[in-house]
Amino acid sequence: MEHAGRRPLDCVFSRLVPVLAALVLSGCSSLGYYGQLAEGQWQLLRARQPVSALIDDPRTSPALRQQLQRAQTARRFASQTLKLPDNQSYRVYADLGRPFVVWNVFATPELSLQPLSHCFPIAGCVAYRGYYRQGAARGAAALLRQQGMDVYVGGVEAYSTLGWFDDPILSSMLTWGDERLATLIFHELSHQRVYVPDDTAFNESYATFVEQEGTREWRRAQGLALADERAPQQRDQFVALVLEARERLQALYASPRSDADKRLAKQAEFARLRQRYQRVRDQQWAGDRRYDAFIYGPLNNAKLLPFGLYDQWVPAFAALFRQVEGDWTRFHQRVERLGQLPAAARTAQLQRLAAGTRLSE
Repeated sequence: MEHAGRRPLDCVFSRLVPVLAALVLSGCSSLGYYGQLAEGQWQLLRARQPVSALIDDPRTSPALRQQLQRAQTARRFASQTLKLPDNQSYRVYADLGRPFVVWNVFATPELSLQPLSHCFPIAGCVAYRGYYRQGAARGAAALLRQQGMDVYVGGVEAYSTLGWFDDPILSSMLTWGDERLATLIFHELSHQRVYVPDDTAFNESYATFVEQEGTREWRRAQGLALADERAPQQRDQFVALVLEARERLQALYASPRSDADKRLAKQAEFARLRQRYQRVRDQQWAGDRRYDAFIYGPLNNAKLLPFGLYDQWVPAFAALFRQVEGDWTRFHQRVERLGQLPAAARTAQLQRLAAGTRLSE
């Protein structure tokens, strides 16, 4: 989530491009939307350059060359140690000339936390639509607001095509430093390793665990100092505050109160969230203001949607990793088997893992 100091939500954007032509030929009513997806992905593919050639090119700036060299070290670590796909993804580079690769538009009804979902071939259903141009995203958001929807637009630094194409290192991925770039590579390659259509929480929690544990191993391998745990702890506290507010809103919207009462209570809940955040920030974080921009900006249902998707099953995957004694190959294989289960059975297994139950091989 870009607003919460993490990777933004659309890390798995789609396997859409190979089927776009079929959609167009079928007379799909959203030709404009799918057309911009095809155009945006095609421009991205055309912008790719081999990283090795850029490193060898004397015209490449020293700063970019150094970033790319370090990125390739992380890329090798991803395949050799974390057992992630060994392909040409993140061995090519694309300069976007903009801060984000896509902008995601989230929407909910005014008095509901049910997202406006969009379903795509192969990738399944997701709670947003992605746009390669910020203006297009804002235009789509404006139309949804005219329909009375709560809307949120968030920028995305990177996404995975799930192995359909050689995903590039994007210029938007270079803004957060070498370690952040490594974690993005670990996360995105995880989506190429395992992806389950229609189960965002599973996919993102799995990739987040690989990102987190992979980064710990990466730091040890590089002889780097242990990361400061205060930032992750603050992030977890902040997410917990938002999820608690979301639960209270969910109960409010399900209540028999009138719509007018619900609107007033909705704004009161957002005010309560800000008050609780300020108390935690000032009393426990020594005034660290990293989440101020998010919390003091406009709040609505849609802005709360992304929270929890990245973390819900991380404890379950951590338990599974311990069960296989840190063997990455066995871990990915076990995750693949979980992904093949029907949704209800998969959730039940994840709940058992999170509760500390050992699963049979």
